[in-house]
Amino acid sequence: MVNKLENLDFTGKITVEELLLVLKKEASDISVTDIMTAYSYLVAEGKYVQGNYREEYLRAYVKGFILRLKEIKNNQNKFKDTVNTCELKEAVELLNEQEQMLLKIRSKESHFFKIYKIISIYTTFVLDEPIHIVGTPFPGGFKVKYENGTYFCPVKDKQNDNPGAVCGFCIAEQDEDV
Repeated sequence: MVNKLENLDFTGKITVEELLLVLKKEASDISVTDIMTAYSYLVAEGKYVQGNYREEYLRAYVKGFILRLKEIKNNQNKFKDTVNTCELKEAVELLNEQEQMLLKIRSKESHFFKIYKIISIYTTFVLDEPIHIVGTPFPGGFKVKYENGTYFCPVKDKQNDNPGAVCGFCIAEQDEDV
């Protein structure tokens, strides 16, 4: 039986490959209905995004989160590295806290959050990439970018006090040009 993220043994070593197996199990538990509901949520939230980049925002979130479920399920790469279990544990705990908080306030987001949780862990600890894909737009016309082997985020430092942000474990660095 494959563990869930919450059931991982954080006291020992966890290989990237072991983590990927858990994420594959988590991804396989996402139904087509969950995906459709998550997409509907993104579209509804898009109405609050400035019109001039609403379409780009939606495209980035669909590509960066929803479509990556298939990528996880089909990922056949072999990984020998181990993950930093302390950082992984903190990330899982943060995401679980956010999920509990979210369920108390707005359960309609729970379908997207299931996907968001899986993808956040996958991109950070398996792919070693930022949670938001390169090109994801943010207010002010800024985007996540990749330069000289480093990912840069325009809002990372501005999210330090935000309990709903996952920026603390995202590998992107603050874009100093912003």
